[in-house]
Amino acid sequence: MTPRSFLLTPELADYVRAASEPPDEVAAALLAETAALAERGEAPATFQIAPEQGAFMQLLTRAVGARRAIEIGTFTGFSALCIARGLPDDGTLLCLDRSEEWTAVARRYWERAGLADRIELRIGDALPALRALPAVETFDLAFVDADKTGYPAYVEELYARMTPDGLVLLDNTLRSGRVLEPQSDDDRALVALNSALASDPRWETVLLPLADGLTVLRKR
Repeated sequence: MTPRSFLLTPELADYVRAASEPPDEVAAALLAETAALAERGEAPATFQIAPEQGAFMQLLTRAVGARRAIEIGTFTGFSALCIARGLPDDGTLLCLDRSEEWTAVARRYWERAGLADRIELRIGDALPALRALPAVETFDLAFVDADKTGYPAYVEELYARMTPDGLVLLDNTLRSGRVLEPQSDDDRALVALNSALASDPRWETVLLPLADGLTVLRKR
């Protein structure tokens, strides 16, 4: 499997996965189907989070006792599968995504994993959907893996909707190393956001060199 982290050689990536809890049969099948879609050019390979990132997010969701979670950018559903598995039996995950095609794959695997009753999927543009939610402290955990220029607005809208000590996870915040030499609007948006978050008193912030960079924000 090609490593999602530009910081790892293929050999080190294999070692990281071997030293982490492996995906079970359902998760492995989802990863394989998504990889096949990418190989056929039917889906972008870069949209899929790394297996070790999924394991970390599942562990983190469980460790902080999250009960209500939200995801912005679902793709074929692996990240949602991991988050939902970290929730208690009465926990809920709200997923916002604009693709009926890719999330149809997600729905099949959520059903297969017995998690469909924990996950609500809303199709459409994420920012209007997020703004339509009551601006009250609701979510214990959020994961953002969508359009990069939209990240600042997503973080801003999430703040009022996160519970105290709630966590927001932002994917791809190293941009394959291009944060050092930005080459696109997406790169520049993440560089500006990374800098702003490091000094934002509302959040406790750490950027982890996991996969393509995973920023963890804790609402103060």
